[in-house]
Amino acid sequence: MAYIQNTMVIRREILARLTRLMKEDQLTEKIDRIPLEMAPKEKGAQRRCCVHKERAVIKYKTMPLLGFSPDDENDELTPLSEYAGVALQREEASNNSTLTVVDEACTGCVKVNYVVSNLCRGCVARSCQMNCPKDAIIINAAGKAQIVEEDCISCGICHKACPYHAIIYVPVPCEEACPVGAIKKNEQGVEEIDEEKCILCGRCINACPFGSIFEISQVIDVLSHIKNGGKLTAMVAPALHGQYGLKPGQVINAIKEVGFAHVAEVAEGADMTAREEAAEFRERLEEGCSLMTTSCCPSYVEAVNKHIPAMKKLVSETPSPMIFSARLAKERFPDSKTVFIGPCVAKRKEAKDSGLVDYVLTFEELDAIFEGMGIDVRNMPEEADLVQVPREARGFAMSNGVTNAVKKAGEDVYIKEVVINGLDKKSLNMLKAYARGKAPGNFIEVMACEGGCLSGPCSIADDRKGKKQFNESVDSLYQ
Repeated sequence: MAYIQNTMVIRREILARLTRLMKEDQLTEKIDRIPLEMAPKEKGAQRRCCVHKERAVIKYKTMPLLGFSPDDENDELTPLSEYAGVALQREEASNNSTLTVVDEACTGCVKVNYVVSNLCRGCVARSCQMNCPKDAIIINAAGKAQIVEEDCISCGICHKACPYHAIIYVPVPCEEACPVGAIKKNEQGVEEIDEEKCILCGRCINACPFGSIFEISQVIDVLSHIKNGGKLTAMVAPALHGQYGLKPGQVINAIKEVGFAHVAEVAEGADMTAREEAAEFRERLEEGCSLMTTSCCPSYVEAVNKHIPAMKKLVSETPSPMIFSARLAKERFPDSKTVFIGPCVAKRKEAKDSGLVDYVLTFEELDAIFEGMGIDVRNMPEEADLVQVPREARGFAMSNGVTNAVKKAGEDVYIKEVVINGLDKKSLNMLKAYARGKAPGNFIEVMACEGGCLSGPCSIADDRKGKKQFNESVDSLYQ
């Protein structure tokens, strides 16, 4: 279950402010005021330490939203307006890493994972101290146990040994959320993302209580392209149906109001993926292969490439719905660039690797654009030309949805499915076992996000609300 957090509110506020300045042609003139306006001098305001620290954090959180990593900074005195000017002039989106850590904001987590609470009774047994492999526990003047941070290796032996449960485990939330151990503290105590391990699931983004992990955004690139008269085709993921609780046409028309020349539903590509994947599965079975996994989730594909190489030959070679949709868009609108809009972080890398998708926006970014441009989705007309596809094609947004679509497309094929509903350490180990021939079925669907794309890290509706809204929206199309 994903919860709304203030860090998300701050991120979206910055995005909305950037959009508003773009609309008013005042981005370079007024962007330097954003940190001052969002962190004004007010007595009693809740701050990290002082107003200047708060403003610095907002500045460095704005940089990824302009398409830069804070690591791109060469001079601390370089104002946001200078970065904004470069962003407005570039012809292609930044080739920076997909994710970045704002080190100015990454300062609140503990250095070690175990602390002694006031439940310590100063017992004679001293099991914590006697069993510590690094002699990192001392007995202080009050006769209570105390952990020496410099010596502690966070092994947890003291935690298990204490008869009073006085030593508690304090997690580092982003590290706890990462299923592949791709994010760790460096010597300065700032989290670093290991791109050789990262599968771009995006869990760390919303897990960080300080909002220090950001995507490198392409919002400015998209809005600048529109402002300069360029044509863009928005390709919206099926999960869009779960975001607003409104008629599908209202959201489609709101996207057109932003300035997109065309809006295409990726559900059409999903239908093509289902039919081709069913045909591919049939061929594999005829050739004697006993197992195939889906390939629609780019985070899962990253996990296979980086952590489960034995599974690689078992992954479907059928392109994802986004790729099929991009091919259709290029054929139908050759003078238009393509923009995928969805809830996923990993789609940014898939888009870059494909060469078919020019930009990627998330639902969170789209909603901030609506706010910044003053577009009220609720007041948009309901009528819109929506693609005619089987309901199962739109069902790709939910866990088990891909399987249902493939089953319908290949009714003559025997499918005994195994559904992996969310990637974590346990499910990754299960997949490693399946790659060794221990799968309880012959068709494995894998979604990195629990619940499917509806629960993507960049959605604007929580899991339960999103599922309810999705079903109501899709039901309205098939009555």
